[in-house]
Amino acid sequence: MKQKKIAIVGSGLVGSLLAIYLRKRNYQITVFDRRPDIRKIKFSGRSINLAMSVRGWNALEAIGIKEEVEGLGIPMYHRYIHVNTKDDYTQKYGKDGEAIYSISRGVLNRKMIDLAEKEGVVFKFEEKVWDVNLPEAKLYTGETEKGKWEEHEFDLIFGCDGAFSRIRHKMQRRSRFNYSQDFLNTGYKELSIPADANGKHVIDKNALHIWPRGKFMLIALPNLDGSFTCTLFMPHEGENSFESLTTPQEVRVFWQTYFPDTLQIMPTLLEDYMSNPTSALVTMKCYPWTYWNKVALVGDSAHAVVPFYGQGMNAGFEDVFELDQIIERLGDTDWQNIFETYQEQRKPNADAIAELSYRNFMEMSQKTADPNFILRKKIEKKFSEHYPELWQPLYSRVTFSNRPYSEAISYGEVQAEIMDQVMQMENIKQDWDTDVVMEFIKEKSSKSMI
Repeated sequence: MKQKKIAIVGSGLVGSLLAIYLRKRNYQITVFDRRPDIRKIKFSGRSINLAMSVRGWNALEAIGIKEEVEGLGIPMYHRYIHVNTKDDYTQKYGKDGEAIYSISRGVLNRKMIDLAEKEGVVFKFEEKVWDVNLPEAKLYTGETEKGKWEEHEFDLIFGCDGAFSRIRHKMQRRSRFNYSQDFLNTGYKELSIPADANGKHVIDKNALHIWPRGKFMLIALPNLDGSFTCTLFMPHEGENSFESLTTPQEVRVFWQTYFPDTLQIMPTLLEDYMSNPTSALVTMKCYPWTYWNKVALVGDSAHAVVPFYGQGMNAGFEDVFELDQIIERLGDTDWQNIFETYQEQRKPNADAIAELSYRNFMEMSQKTADPNFILRKKIEKKFSEHYPELWQPLYSRVTFSNRPYSEAISYGEVQAEIMDQVMQMENIKQDWDTDVVMEFIKEKSSKSMI
């Protein structure tokens, strides 16, 4: 049988992983990317460190590259909450030993490209895709949009080219293609905390640090070199916004007011703030994700989400894993069936994690410092430890399991209703760890069968 020729547009994390998966099935894989080879350039200052969790690790393990990547991550066992005028405190992510892993996007992307090339994948960098012939699976590349183009013919094309995908853009022009994008009023800017003189981390390296301040927040995730990649999330306009902080003096006053404990550990704050770009955050949804038996969207090109659940990459990696499982189950002759099964299976889960990611933004920025929220989490934790068969917290269901996101959001809504009732109980602040409270949750959760 003739070896299938497959094009992947986008050499990011999902495109590189998909290339490895498809190459293992002995297809001829060519990856196109309009950008230069990331291994040869300095990363752009637009990064939010990745939080690898169970879904991501599962996709890497299934293709035999988990061990190659494990050394690039630092386990984060808890959130470390920095609260002005109050004592800092921590919130465990899961059970003892459960962690999400901080990995630099640039470091992981370089590694994934290396691994794909090792398998025989061909990468074409600085190769701009200007158009695609969907019915015939042809790509057209060239130096400029109006210049001379080169035609490339394939059996299949996968769009892994992100939230503003060129492949999806062409699909949008077809009849009955649904598409929406929703920008948050909140944007982000990358900053940094360097290592100390000995190359060590200056704050707890096994935590995701959060400075929640209501409508804005600062987070920090550890890197292997002793530094932290920090991200300031803040409204684009209004009071305390990127629009309102345009000079070093304004930034300094703002920082002294809201993040004074970080001034000593962020010596390049003003330089980083003024030189790094302010980027937007978008949720993107579309359907269908496929065109006939020729073209499919994977990862952000099909379902971009805001980063507040740390599941963007994990969801994209799970797309690849699930697609491969479908090929294994159905065989690789009927790609129309493969593609339709893939999109029907993944779309509800993509919508669910999009919603959960937005909700987690509200939790991280506003609720993590709220005493009622902290108490609520303590009650949930105690009950789940005593009755794990009745209660798996929503965060654990999303982060430490491979169960569908759509299932997680359904269970989470039932749990939220129960906890709303618990928090209305008389004297709950004093009696939260009593048998009466535990029995109440047990009765409600048993009836709900969660």
